[in-house]
Amino acid sequence: MLTLETKKSLGYLTDEQFFQLCLENRDLRIEQNSEGQIFIMAPTGGETGNRNSTLVSQLWLWNHHSKLGLVFDSSTGFKLPNGSTRSPDASWVEKSRWQALTSAERKVFPPICPDFVVEIKSPTDDLITLQAKMLEWLANGCRLAWLINPETEITYIYRPNQALETLDTWDTQLSGEAVLPDFIFDLKQLRLED
Repeated sequence: MLTLETKKSLGYLTDEQFFQLCLENRDLRIEQNSEGQIFIMAPTGGETGNRNSTLVSQLWLWNHHSKLGLVFDSSTGFKLPNGSTRSPDASWVEKSRWQALTSAERKVFPPICPDFVVEIKSPTDDLITLQAKMLEWLANGCRLAWLINPETEITYIYRPNQALETLDTWDTQLSGEAVLPDFIFDLKQLRLED
């Protein structure tokens, strides 16, 4: 479909126009970078969808008990300070930061960078592009980010002003650190059972 006069004849869209475009194309996952370029991501396959659900459900359970913030799935777009609109596979925003948004801001793409984001690489994703997105999250205020590559079982942990940490096994647990106190995610949960 992708109308809105075919993306305003491939020109720049205002925030309202971009939101409308996404509403008109609910079956697509659409992002916009800080230069206004629009990217349409393929839907995930079954394995990636299962892994995303596993991670989001564990994050939701932790948050349900801690009541420290709000959890978002891959359908949520965030308007970042640099002007881009991005949708991580899973994300979390600390409660007081969310409550500082107006009701109107919460209904559209919230103008806030999540405190925590996760991307799980799908077969259609380019690793270099995802790594650049992780740096974009950090540059816009994210405090902890995980990039998980199921093909290699390598996990990249991003923190502001720190060196990238790389884990080359899924026989370990990830910590939510000070951002998500007491949240532990066992990477083995992402191994699919036959």
